[in-house]
Amino acid sequence: MIEINNVSMVFAKKGLGKADINDGFKALDNITLTIPDGCIYGFLGSNGAGKSTLLRMLCGVYRTEQGSVKIDGEEVFDNPIAKSKIFFVNDETVQYTKFTLDGLAKFYASYYDSFSFEIYERLLNQLQLPRNKRMSEFSKGMKRQAVVIIGLSCNTRYLLLDEAFDGLDPAMRRFIKQIIINELIDRQATMIVSSHNIVEINELCDRAMLIHQGQMIFADEIDNIKSGFGKIQLARSSGAVTPDELKNAGLDVMQYSVMGSVAQAVVRGSEEEITAKINAFNCEISEFIPLTLEEIFIYELEARGYGSNISYNI
Repeated sequence: MIEINNVSMVFAKKGLGKADINDGFKALDNITLTIPDGCIYGFLGSNGAGKSTLLRMLCGVYRTEQGSVKIDGEEVFDNPIAKSKIFFVNDETVQYTKFTLDGLAKFYASYYDSFSFEIYERLLNQLQLPRNKRMSEFSKGMKRQAVVIIGLSCNTRYLLLDEAFDGLDPAMRRFIKQIIINELIDRQATMIVSSHNIVEINELCDRAMLIHQGQMIFADEIDNIKSGFGKIQLARSSGAVTPDELKNAGLDVMQYSVMGSVAQAVVRGSEEEITAKINAFNCEISEFIPLTLEEIFIYELEARGYGSNISYNI
């Protein structure tokens, strides 16, 4: 189990380290999260939200200046035993360019006692990558496949992927995801995926967290997240239902629009709670529409002003 408790991180002007919030950038702000064993957890967020920073803290690259990050009850930073349980697939692959795939396997096998050449050979045969060709000659997608092969071959309890499917064509993305899922199920391992592709997170993960400007907005099972939001459409001949009426009825309104006598709003709450409240308006048309994870992501960030300062010249 991974336990993140009240973690904050400030980047100083000249690098990473202790810094007053007024003198640096607060990349993470009091994040608390528990990631149970055997799940696939998705990290969602806007650009620069803190997803990659949090992943680097989870694998012990960054020290926590405030709070703690524990893997199976042990602090991960500067702890070889805890780190041996984690493999991190970075969003960069430039560090591997001088290696052949066989050379990279031998390199990681020297660091991970759990490394399985049986898994390595099996996955290499499935993906048919050249084993003795330098990775500098690989395409971006081939490099991603290669690092996933190595990560799975390290046979760790925890696999962290930062935009790991970037550069793969749709067919290969599907194939790689299925390979990963099969391997993780067999060993009952835990995977954390950071991605901008919300549809992908929805398909792959059973839990998700949304982070924005270093702060956690929500974290839960995806089904629970989706059941906590809805879009309503209300049509009333005597005049459109106003935002104040919705709020006075106890609805948590995130977004509101009106066209004629039809009001539309995005609100937080379960379908049962929302339906009970909107029925009190005695509208001719009263409709509840579930939201997708992508719509929830967009509405939550819009409610916090994300993108509001962008102007478009047409």
